[in-house]
Amino acid sequence: LQHYFIQSNLRMRYKSTRGGVSGLSFEEALFSGFLSDGGIVMPETIPHISRETLASWSGKSYIELAKAVLPLFIPTTEIPASDLDLLLDKAFRRFTHPDTAPVVHLPSGLSIMELFHGVTWSFKDLALSCVGQFLEYFLDKKQQHITVVVATSGDTGSAAIESVRGLRWVDIVCMFPRDRLSEVQEKQMTTVQDANVRVLKVSGSVDDCDNVIKPCFLDKPFAAKHRLCSINSINWSRLMVQTVHYFYVYLQMCPACDQDVEVIIPTGACGNVTSGVLAHEMGLPVKLSCAVTRNNIVDRTVREGDFSAAEEVLATLAPAMDIQVPYNMERIWYLVTGGDSERVGGLMKEFEEKKGIRVPEDIRGMVRERIAASSTVTDEGVKETIRQVHADNEGYWVCPHTAIGVHHFLHQAATAPLRAVLATASVCKFEEAVKAAGMSLTHTPAVRELLESPVHCVELEKDEDWELFLRNTIEGIWERNNQIK
Repeated sequence: LQHYFIQSNLRMRYKSTRGGVSGLSFEEALFSGFLSDGGIVMPETIPHISRETLASWSGKSYIELAKAVLPLFIPTTEIPASDLDLLLDKAFRRFTHPDTAPVVHLPSGLSIMELFHGVTWSFKDLALSCVGQFLEYFLDKKQQHITVVVATSGDTGSAAIESVRGLRWVDIVCMFPRDRLSEVQEKQMTTVQDANVRVLKVSGSVDDCDNVIKPCFLDKPFAAKHRLCSINSINWSRLMVQTVHYFYVYLQMCPACDQDVEVIIPTGACGNVTSGVLAHEMGLPVKLSCAVTRNNIVDRTVREGDFSAAEEVLATLAPAMDIQVPYNMERIWYLVTGGDSERVGGLMKEFEEKKGIRVPEDIRGMVRERIAASSTVTDEGVKETIRQVHADNEGYWVCPHTAIGVHHFLHQAATAPLRAVLATASVCKFEEAVKAAGMSLTHTPAVRELLESPVHCVELEKDEDWELFLRNTIEGIWERNNQIK
């Protein structure tokens, strides 16, 4: 895995973490989910940001920083600089805060980066608003149709739907588990009436959904015929955009660029964490810390090298993080080993066969150099933290996912002189968690309107053949679009 300085004219290409696919363009990477060898997309080379260049970026707005970072991964031969600037302006225009993703410093000494000022009130909006623009850019040129298939444990689904709803060349099928999401999270998907959106509500976990979706992508003739695409955190471009979070929070916390900054990340599938590791590999002086729910495979992997899935996914107050198979750990291992596809592929194949592996000591050590700390937080810890932050900071609310990160901040030792927590969603999506903490939340007009909107989705029971239903749904989309042609 080679690094290059940003002054280089090297043309960025992409490959599989498992080594069986290489030489992909950005466009090909954008439209890829699981690759034919079972791996996922990563860049063949990593751009390196010098400390001088980093210091020159201090003072840039979030959007200006995105316009500096993202061209390092997108060749101008595919999206010219002027076009990319316009796409990014369009992607971020629906954000409601003038700073897009502000870093707030609370009276208690807590610093929080608010990533929830997009249309679905979640950090997923920041990346997926860009992904939607990239998809439309390429599809409009070729007048080709794709079908996006995504599983969600909470916020990805609504952000993905918002990024593509109404687009001429895109249909989306979104699966989510029944009784595992907040009412607002669910309604943000099930109330969408656009003809290119289909929502499936299933009796199971998000990992069950992933186990249905992955065979569709690995079926090469089926995936090619229907031009399947994923825009959950399997999708490379989403992780690419999320690297901007880390550069922005670092420069807000340390504009002189002369200290390390610890960034505390509430996580489930490790997509956001992978973006942080990538930023570190690019030269950003950040120390990453992970905080998770009782579905704590990430914590066990980081601290003990125990990458093994539990028997079931536990329902917690932070549903977007209730995941037992954090597939982006594959990307993290790829990054820390310098792109050792053979070792990474071997580890993942063993995991897929046994559902549990011990991470080799040297790889575990390399991970700990980037992810310096991790912790598991219970629902009691979430409730306690929501109450404490509210009491100590003049009524400031944190969502249950952010509360997990704040709990780490409050109870775990610092790994750098400066510390910030990523706030992944607005509390307005999680009234259930606020009530569980013994508090009450007043609905905003937007939330009231959402909760009163009519629902449109298909429900699937445990004993039904979900994969067959999904394939038939995708086939129906293909037939409808061919009739329109």
